Amino acid sequence: MSGLNIHDLSVNYGKRPVLVSLDAGPLPRGQITALLGPNGSGKSTLLRTLAGLTKASNGSLSLDGEMLALSAVSARSHSVVYLPQALPAGVRLQVLESVLVAARATRDGAQQPRGKPHSSEIEHAHAVLQRLGIEALAARSLDELSGGQRQLVGIAQALIRDPQVLLLDEPLSALDLNHQFHVMQVLREVTRERGIVTVVVLHDINVAMRACDRAMLLHDGRIVHFGPPPQVVTAASLAQVFGVLARIEPCSRGHHQVLIDGLADRTGIANRMGAVSP
Repeated sequence: MSGLNIHDLSVNYGKRPVLVSLDAGPLPRGQITALLGPNGSGKSTLLRTLAGLTKASNGSLSLDGEMLALSAVSARSHSVVYLPQALPAGVRLQVLESVLVAARATRDGAQQPRGKPHSSEIEHAHAVLQRLGIEALAARSLDELSGGQRQLVGIAQALIRDPQVLLLDEPLSALDLNHQFHVMQVLREVTRERGIVTVVVLHDINVAMRACDRAMLLHDGRIVHFGPPPQVVTAASLAQVFGVLARIEPCSRGHHQVLIDGLADRTGIANRMGAVSP
């Protein structure tokens, strides 16, 4: 089946289970899936496991029916691109250079010849920076940038690699409101244009409700709900997972939004809700 499929996926840190028997799919091409859940629920671990950076103790992943676990490491790194929350510190490359390095390393791997990049490569890199609104930073050194600017450069590095699966861990955490909206708009456009499977960890549930096609709600290493955001994000699920009293109401333009009224009394929540299944 087209898209990314997760089957019976489990991850342990030592003897402690972090992800427990996750089943979800397909995460369709051309759509953005938001990973939601409280701190420690397993969101970043799931993203790293999808990227092949954390070894699963059980289960399998497949992309368009092909088992990712059977792919060579280099081939998987070309098709699956993972962006952590922050770029490594102390990198003295210029912004444009860093984007060109990402593009050339992904396309040609170890066989990439040394030398100056072609004019077409430079134009493509400038186009990606321009699309994200940061072309003015092209000649700046990475170690001179703010946290938000570095985050935008990281997104540029990920997009220029032309991934089939794009994994983003809190890509909006250091961005102001303008750039949050802009980045999600670009991600939606690029995801659809290229038919990418995009998975993004978000803490702002309203962004997920507005900008994402699907949502996966994690709690204690398990998938509580998976599906369209309005079906996943409900007053009952927010009370159970986050312990808040919330309302989901449409705004004047018809977009669903979450309003928090207070903290929920967790006593008896599970009994009132009944068993929750993915």
